[in-house]
Amino acid sequence: MNKLTIIGNLTRDPELRTTSAGINVCDFTVAVNRRTRKDAQGGQPEADFFRVSAWRERGELCAKYLAKGRKVCVIGPVSVRTYQANDGTTRASLEVTADEVEFLSSRNDAEAAGGYTAPAAEAPSAETPAAGFTAVETDELPF
Repeated sequence: MNKLTIIGNLTRDPELRTTSAGINVCDFTVAVNRRTRKDAQGGQPEADFFRVSAWRERGELCAKYLAKGRKVCVIGPVSVRTYQANDGTTRASLEVTADEVEFLSSRNDAEAAGGYTAPAAEAPSAETPAAGFTAVETDELPF
């Protein structure tokens, strides 16, 4: 079984094109950070880059709602494509054909410097209970 799940941020805006057969395909690249020691690379996380192709209606939705810096989850088969770079070296590219795409950040989320930043969460105060929850005294708990 060849099924890959990645969660990362788009490195650029998606590009929607139509094949000669009239089928829409959306191409974008997802950067997935590796979990490494913080002091490696001067504090910059290492990342792997995956080229993603989303076809038909899924591609149209990706082109409409995704943009550079947005967080996304992609599930689908992965393949490796080799190519010759401009300097003559042989390079490899990881390509995913999207079976499922889940948008993990909304269009209204703030973007800073072309990247995704999570909205600041406001801590609930001790005086006002969070919506839908009732304050309970710890003495009332059975455990």
